[in-house]
Amino acid sequence: MGLVFTGVLSVNLFIILGILGFSVRPGWRLMIVVAGAWLALTAGLAGWLWQWPVIAYRHASYKLDDEGLEIRRGVVWRRIINVPRSRVQHTDVSQGPLERSHGLSTLVVHTAGTEHARVGLPGLSRETALSLRDQLLPHDGRDAV
Repeated sequence: MGLVFTGVLSVNLFIILGILGFSVRPGWRLMIVVAGAWLALTAGLAGWLWQWPVIAYRHASYKLDDEGLEIRRGVVWRRIINVPRSRVQHTDVSQGPLERSHGLSTLVVHTAGTEHARVGLPGLSRETALSLRDQLLPHDGRDAV
């Protein structure tokens, strides 16, 4: 996704710089400097967006205890989501084609309420997601709500 964004931004910037270059008619030295800056900006953005999923994964964690599930994520702006066990209505484990090709799953917790009524925890192994799903559901035969 990041490389697509970089490509679209880079092509648009290249077109804008080309239009400005032909309309203003700057010297060839200035055009070389502008082209170098465009290339450096595109390469830097592509490298940063290529590493972003690794950085975001390092800053994501979860904890499951007797009170519920706590999810922490965010690199720049940290976000903590607490899902009390008493609010869990049902859970899903999903896998898209890309997740399936890497052996990953997403645990989706559906809760009572409107805010954070659907909380996803992506990037888990299938076994871990199924284990968390089983631990979140009540074991005494009653509904969670």
